[in-house]
Amino acid sequence: MINRDRFPVDPWRLTETRYSEDGVSETLFAVGNGYLGLRGNHIEGRGAHEHGTFINGLHETWRIRHAEQAYGFAEVGQTIVNAPDAKVMRVYVDDEPISFDEAEVREYARTLDMRRGVLERSFVWATPSGKRIRIRDERLVSFEERHLAVLRLEVTVENADAPVTVSCQLLNRQDGGDVYAGTPTVAKSAGFDPRKTEKITERVLEPVEYWQDGLRSALSYQVANSGMTVALVADHVIATDNEYSARTLIEPDIAKNVFRVQAKAGIPITITKLVSYHTSRGVPASELVDRCRRSLDRAAVEGIDAQFDRQSAWLAAFWERSDVIIEGHGDLQQAVRWCLFQVAQAAARADGAGVPAKGVSGSGYSGHYFWDTEIYVLPFLTYTSPQWARNALRARVLMLPAARRRAAQLNEAGALFPWRTINGEEASAYYAAGTAQYHINADVSFALGKYVRATGDEEFLRRQGVDIAVETARLWATLGFWRGVNGDATFHIHGVTGPDEYTTVVNDNLFTNVMARFNLRFAARVVREIQQDDPQAYAGIVERTGLDAGEADAWDRAAEAMFIPFSEGLGIHPQDSLFLEREVWDLENTPNDQRPLLLHFHPLVIYRFQVLKQADVVLALFLQGNHFTPEEKRADFDYYDPLTTGDSTLSAVVQSVLAAEVGYQDLALEYFTQSLFVDLGDLHHNASDGVHVASAGGVWTALVSGFGGMRDHGGELSFDPRLPADWPSLSFPLQWQRSALQITVTREELRVHVRSGEPVTFTVRGAEYWAAVGTDAVIALENQGPVLPDRPRLGQFEGARREDGTRISASVPIVTNAIPLIGAYED
Repeated sequence: MINRDRFPVDPWRLTETRYSEDGVSETLFAVGNGYLGLRGNHIEGRGAHEHGTFINGLHETWRIRHAEQAYGFAEVGQTIVNAPDAKVMRVYVDDEPISFDEAEVREYARTLDMRRGVLERSFVWATPSGKRIRIRDERLVSFEERHLAVLRLEVTVENADAPVTVSCQLLNRQDGGDVYAGTPTVAKSAGFDPRKTEKITERVLEPVEYWQDGLRSALSYQVANSGMTVALVADHVIATDNEYSARTLIEPDIAKNVFRVQAKAGIPITITKLVSYHTSRGVPASELVDRCRRSLDRAAVEGIDAQFDRQSAWLAAFWERSDVIIEGHGDLQQAVRWCLFQVAQAAARADGAGVPAKGVSGSGYSGHYFWDTEIYVLPFLTYTSPQWARNALRARVLMLPAARRRAAQLNEAGALFPWRTINGEEASAYYAAGTAQYHINADVSFALGKYVRATGDEEFLRRQGVDIAVETARLWATLGFWRGVNGDATFHIHGVTGPDEYTTVVNDNLFTNVMARFNLRFAARVVREIQQDDPQAYAGIVERTGLDAGEADAWDRAAEAMFIPFSEGLGIHPQDSLFLEREVWDLENTPNDQRPLLLHFHPLVIYRFQVLKQADVVLALFLQGNHFTPEEKRADFDYYDPLTTGDSTLSAVVQSVLAAEVGYQDLALEYFTQSLFVDLGDLHHNASDGVHVASAGGVWTALVSGFGGMRDHGGELSFDPRLPADWPSLSFPLQWQRSALQITVTREELRVHVRSGEPVTFTVRGAEYWAAVGTDAVIALENQGPVLPDRPRLGQFEGARREDGTRISASVPIVTNAIPLIGAYED
């Protein structure tokens, strides 16, 4: 999964032992705080896959040009802007720059320390004249100070005197280059890939204010079309006993602070660059410059070392409430901590913004927010850092006005959250795999319900969150329709796309119907409870949403009558009403050079087959597991797992959880390992575009819900562990209704320790227990659940018949003489 010569095992650090400037390492060594992100570009600022500095929500807009326009298509695209780059600190000795493709480099190491929250690089450069220069640089994006980054460089000529120059720069790479690149930076691409960001060729950042005052430099801009503003100001502090001089240069797209030092042998030179970034959707750039100055003034008073100390203290608290410990597996432990650290870097200081699919580590997916946040990231946030989950849900509340407009545009009541967005407007140009994924409404409400159950934050629900529940339920009430058969009326939802993007615009998608049913019931229950318990809050709901007294009853009726497809012949839940009528794609015999399918087959080819990009029905079995029997879960998993390509990084997490639950223990570990190394092993060959944040967040779910067996259906905490055979123990903290718990699973027992808060009740395999501060609950385990051999395969359904009596056959679409050959129906 990962080259251990290059990346040795270390439970708390990711270290690279040899120099690289590939895109994957830029992602792996990115640092950020959820607001500001700096890719792992080297300070020399030369070769790179993408010289990236990203700010959550800083975007440009552009008119989407559809080949054929139709009413209601998304009209304005959004893409993240590459913010001005402050990382460059170039070193020259004897007026020669260090160039890793030519220099003799010794003792190289680059380390991301996940306890300190610091990226550090150190190496020795031997010049052709025999001088030995030791260089060490550190990079920190502060979790405490949202707008602050610190870059520190130490240069020592160890064995001779020499002139040393350090050129510190601020560069607008979005619109221009520097002495090494005369054109705007664009990420290198091997060809077509819809997962990459859009590129804008026109100027994006229009200069507003730029100046220098002593060793302080400032640049500011307004984004051409979106109207957003951004400013950065950098302070420079030099500490050395050598003689030095400083000079400056300022232009609209570049600021330089250059230090010329007459270095004596063994006398170090330390230069620290403190940088502040601020952005806004409406504040003038000049005001942002002032904010940057105040941020730097405060950091200067506190001191540079204090920023590193505060970062360590912040992370100590984070790991205390977040760390999942796998005993005896340092390689897995390292990868788990890297994944959880990436979620913190993507979400911690997102505050009122969403959590982008790539966090602030790259431009992949154009910096957009997806449903990934609610289903794969919020569970980790909810149970470890509830305030972050609250902030992410607030981002959805802020999108409600745009979501209402979008629903009306599609002739529906209520609100329809966008499939992909930055500013709240739908940015997906392909409606079949975008807007048609109405399930995002239910996903947002599901995350809201899970957050409120786990935290008890009724205040947020009554003041803001309930509006989400009401408006999303309204959409289902008008999108769905009633159909009566023999006097028995059922509620159906047609023309939607589920999580599986290889099957689009279908009727009665199981995942959508099951999640919509939850959404309707949740909204009805919440408004009734608020009406009874808090009449004043209920009056506010009526005022804000125009809620009618009869709506809750209508939602309940629709939920109770929701059509849930089921095939009696196969004993499974069809993914949608026509899914089982399609031919089966034979994945076992599909060549590897034709994967992922979306890069090698036209969508219409894929849509004709039973083949999944990601778990769809299986995801419903997990999220709404209390509505399915163990036998149904086993049958559904057996059918759909062989049809799932894993072309989506979201899939392995859910497959791991359900494989563990139904008994495929080895397969569960295999899927978990795949999700764990999605980026560290570049398993999907696109980690260079940024961290797969949802997969990283899902690692926590696979550990806690898969192997730890944790569920909270109906607000009741329960455990049914599935510890892998060669893991001595698994331990993880949980925040549950304002109590802090530590759960430890071994093969013989499950222990619940209450670190603080009120006593907690829970069940283990159906039996009820409780624990309190000073009184642990220790429950003996007879086993780790059922154990099934091997994995489900297509062959087990060979010859099975559909409802119409035809046999199921499997094939791979091929082309002979330009005529597609697909498997035929058999009688």
